Amino acid sequence: MTNIPHTQIPEPAVTCSTCAACCCQLEVMLITDTGVPDRYIDTDDWGGEVMLRLDDGWCAALDRDTMMCTIYEKRPLICREFEMGAPECLEERQGIATVYR
Repeated sequence: MTNIPHTQIPEPAVTCSTCAACCCQLEVMLITDTGVPDRYIDTDDWGGEVMLRLDDGWCAALDRDTMMCTIYEKRPLICREFEMGAPECLEERQGIATVYR
């Protein structure tokens, strides 16, 4: 019996052009003042400030056409620290992978 060689095909790198904006469906607590406009701020069940999410679950500051943040320069600290392509990012991408295929 002959063995057939197996090559693992790596997942493509996450870049701005391949980002699925998965993090924009997470709850984002506002723990510092970065200048987020009031129209994007909501209050959670415990009285804390969070980024407003629309009925579809996406962040209100996300441009649905470009899948880019409309307040990037004033985005919350948590968004600034959520690194594209980091393990947390890849885990979130796996969670919604079927949405984009």
